[in-house]
Amino acid sequence: MKKSIFILGIVAALFSSCNDFIEEDSLSFVTAEETYTTASGFQLLVNSNYAWLKGIYGGDPWLFVSGTDMYAEGRTPEPAGLSQYKQLIPSAEGVDQLYTSCYQLIQSVNKTVYYSTITQQNSNVPVLVGEAKYLRANAYFLLVQTYGGVPIVTENFTSPVPLQFDRNTAEQVYDFIIQDLTASLASVGTSSYSTAGRVNKRAVNDLLAKVYLTRGYETFGKPTDFATAASYADAAIAGQSLTLAFAQLFTPGNDLNAETIFSVQYDFNSTSSSPTTLGNKQFYFFSSYLGGSETGAPLRSYNLCPTDYALGLFEKNDSRWNATFMTEILELKESATKTVLYYPFYRNAGDPNVKVRHFYAPKWFTPTDKTTWMTANASRLSTAFVYHDWGTYSAAYTLIKNIDAQTIPVRKFDDPSLTTPSSTGPVSTRDIITARLGETYLVAAEAYLKAGNAGTGLQRLNAVRTRAGVTAATAAEFNIDYILDERGREMLGEYTRWFDLKRTGKLVQRAVLYNYKITNASNFAGNNGQQKILRPIPQTVIDLNQNKNFPQNPAY
Repeated sequence: MKKSIFILGIVAALFSSCNDFIEEDSLSFVTAEETYTTASGFQLLVNSNYAWLKGIYGGDPWLFVSGTDMYAEGRTPEPAGLSQYKQLIPSAEGVDQLYTSCYQLIQSVNKTVYYSTITQQNSNVPVLVGEAKYLRANAYFLLVQTYGGVPIVTENFTSPVPLQFDRNTAEQVYDFIIQDLTASLASVGTSSYSTAGRVNKRAVNDLLAKVYLTRGYETFGKPTDFATAASYADAAIAGQSLTLAFAQLFTPGNDLNAETIFSVQYDFNSTSSSPTTLGNKQFYFFSSYLGGSETGAPLRSYNLCPTDYALGLFEKNDSRWNATFMTEILELKESATKTVLYYPFYRNAGDPNVKVRHFYAPKWFTPTDKTTWMTANASRLSTAFVYHDWGTYSAAYTLIKNIDAQTIPVRKFDDPSLTTPSSTGPVSTRDIITARLGETYLVAAEAYLKAGNAGTGLQRLNAVRTRAGVTAATAAEFNIDYILDERGREMLGEYTRWFDLKRTGKLVQRAVLYNYKITNASNFAGNNGQQKILRPIPQTVIDLNQNKNFPQNPAY
């Protein structure tokens, strides 16, 4: 396999990773050979593979969701290159984050595969290697979707090597991903993820479905890719119905529920030493700023706010509306000088002193509905109550009214633990769910549609709508745009939207239609008549590579 390109920081991280892990895992400073050739040491090495996921998903999520149809900046600026494309260049802010973190995980897995052949052998070693290969495949899947062809590396680096590397094609990367996942599927266990918390066959089937579905859209995709994707999606579903109420999927403390297929796991004890750096940021985005620390409300960034399109996706009786958004911001006067906002929803349920500070009226509210709601809730209203009419609380509305709590908050990812500070940033210790059953049904729906079996695809999609309590879609409605709309309703704020639009070829069209910061397709115009669909290979990678024949993506 060809070697990987690394920026200097990546090289340092990868080539020192053996020592880093030993220092963390062994206070006696024994060598890697002594540590990883024991059963317990090898288990620690595999655990470190999982830990690298936090670097991929736990920080700013720009590469996952910005510059799409569903999210746009509010009062806080987003990286202009990634959110608006016109200024997207190889040195733009955030371009290198995913590249760096994915290759850190890949090298950790390479170390695992290397030591698996010389460690103390037992029946669990192949299982652990299978788990590691799933993680490596996922990292490469993120890379190939984002940057196109990237270097494939399987070596376990133990000392610095010359910075001269080649680039594999996207087709080769997909083949390697499928090779890793096929090996993983053959060896990982079947224990429930909600109890074991480790890669299992369901997770591998789910990722294989996504890989084949995505490759099916590529020019080098195989004619059977969509049908294969549908088959793997059904294997991941395994006959399990969507029986949990949608709100239960994201109830704090219930992240490892029966529908969670895979997640990046956190806990307070592992982050308590430095919560502002070791927690994750998912709860921090998708909302307006809610007030300073004096209110006790969660700190929010006021960017990646929902667009009018995203908010307008929901219809009356869709249970996902109230489960996704904090439609009422509550307050509780704890003393004459202190009023707490937002968290009373979780911490003071049933307290008669809790009042409503803000209410965000849904799209379907009529003037009669407003009057009815105001009358029914008159006794609950704060003296500072604000009624937000439909059309006055999206990302774009911040151009008209730019104040705290103006944009409706997304509550799916709230971390109301008493140990969560309200003013120090990314401190959430909730898990980041990266694969769950509801999405797998939608992957199956898309795969069946593209494979020419729309009837079965419609059944999979309507299973999601039935759980949400809304009318089933009809055959006449069922197309890629409807699937994207349904994914928007089901998965708002989850880290998939840019990939969804890029995969289906809808990125430019939908961003121009629905993102107020992207007004024209010319934003995507790049060099050589190419559009900026793929992100650029980071400039530092290009600069440090001694192989000057390494190509940048053509739009840059």
